[in-house]
Amino acid sequence: MGEKAGRRRMGPLAGLLVAVVVAAGCMGGGLDQGDPQGEPGQPGPQRSRPAASPGAQDTREDGTTSVTEFKNDFNDAVGLAEQYWTERFRASGKRFQPIRRVVPYSRSGEVSCGGQALPRNNAVYCSAGDFIAYDVNWSVAAFRQIGDAFLYYLLGHEYAHGVQVRLGIRYDFTIQQELQADCMAGAYIGDNVRNKMLALDKGDLDEFRKGLLAVGDDPDQPWFAEGSHGTAEQRTDSFFRGYENSLGACGLG
Repeated sequence: MGEKAGRRRMGPLAGLLVAVVVAAGCMGGGLDQGDPQGEPGQPGPQRSRPAASPGAQDTREDGTTSVTEFKNDFNDAVGLAEQYWTERFRASGKRFQPIRRVVPYSRSGEVSCGGQALPRNNAVYCSAGDFIAYDVNWSVAAFRQIGDAFLYYLLGHEYAHGVQVRLGIRYDFTIQQELQADCMAGAYIGDNVRNKMLALDKGDLDEFRKGLLAVGDDPDQPWFAEGSHGTAEQRTDSFFRGYENSLGACGLG
């Protein structure tokens, strides 16, 4: 996968959906419970670099994805998100302030948002401290299993929550916030495919669409409950509306 001067080629999106299914019940939205807290040694205000998980020096089974590649691809995904939203804000005559930091953690409770400890197997945007936090062990494992496409969806969704805060978007129900973030993640990926900053293999989107049918809240989850993300159909529709039609389909100009 090349740098910005070239094209980034995302891994098979069929694999991406495996990770999204794993993450569907874990990925948080824009938490807003006060000042962020962490254990001693938590990265400072600058963007941190993801750390390797314990024993993660080897490549995955097929020998193609190293921890170094994970770090590079993760940083590329963050950088592309910053570039994308900077350009969109500039086009609207506004200045975009990138998310303050991206924090990797490896233990439950190592990082918290306003006293709420973040569990393992999770990725969230904390609006109080303006940071994204993610379980690096879980992320590396998903990356090894499926490839770099997962990172772009993960960063796209969580970064969207930061953008919502910057635009003052606050819905009455969590599900509205989450479905818009899915749409914005779709726009972020779709727009970058159209401008040739990302490249997809033939058939990836069909595989992505099929995989998204497995994503969504539990059927018994009330749509109005705190933390609801939407049904598989709702999330699929939201993502692809953004992917195909850009931000206008997400309620953004």
